[in-house]
Amino acid sequence: MEALAGQVALVTGASSGIGRETAKLFAQNGAALVLVARRRQALDALLDELSASGARAVALAGDVADEACAQEAVRLAEASFGGLDIAVNNAGTLGEAMPTPELSLAQWQRTLDINLTGAFLGAKHQLPAMSRRGGGSLIFVSSFVGYSAGLPNMAAYAASKAGLIGLTQVLAGEFGGRGIRVNALLPGGTDTPMGREAANSAEARAWVEGLHALKRLARPEEIAQSALYLASDASSFTTGAALLADGGVSISRS
Repeated sequence: MEALAGQVALVTGASSGIGRETAKLFAQNGAALVLVARRRQALDALLDELSASGARAVALAGDVADEACAQEAVRLAEASFGGLDIAVNNAGTLGEAMPTPELSLAQWQRTLDINLTGAFLGAKHQLPAMSRRGGGSLIFVSSFVGYSAGLPNMAAYAASKAGLIGLTQVLAGEFGGRGIRVNALLPGGTDTPMGREAANSAEARAWVEGLHALKRLARPEEIAQSALYLASDASSFTTGAALLADGGVSISRS
């Protein structure tokens, strides 16, 4: 049985990594999809792949830090498929890795604009659409960084990802009575283009792998499975949670 049959899901940052694999998995489980990312060519390639498998999907090229993008994504979901049931606010950036005193205000602000403000703008327009459907599941992709680990030179990234957990808790309280569940998904190190940017040498990758109890990085498909759990009725009594899918990085001391 398809876990998301008849539902409409919006995924940001859908052109690569966790977002791409989440979109593919949701399609396999019966969801119609609205895909949002900045790179039109990569979105079109994903659309072609999904269409070839019989999935229903539309795409929007835009910047999540722009409120007009958030509004248009929801409009597209309602115009194309009749509503919105699920949103995975996954789009993000590492920002600049440097000691905090060297970080400019503009660099700090741009990281927060994408990771935190972009998620807020998405939720601002997604939640009313879900309310019109009588409920839904809203997911923010946060991180173990800023939650259970403070990695050097990642101040803006950590602050933005930690902010998503506070936002999750407030929205879960605000909208639980309307049948909307709001949760944060916290991946560990994941083998994505962004992850490879952060660990950009064999030595750096080995160090990151060693932080995890499982002594490896996640595949993006594995994180997508956790997103599917939060999106589906399998998590029907889960809201306001910070769900770690981190390979044990939060508890590993070995």
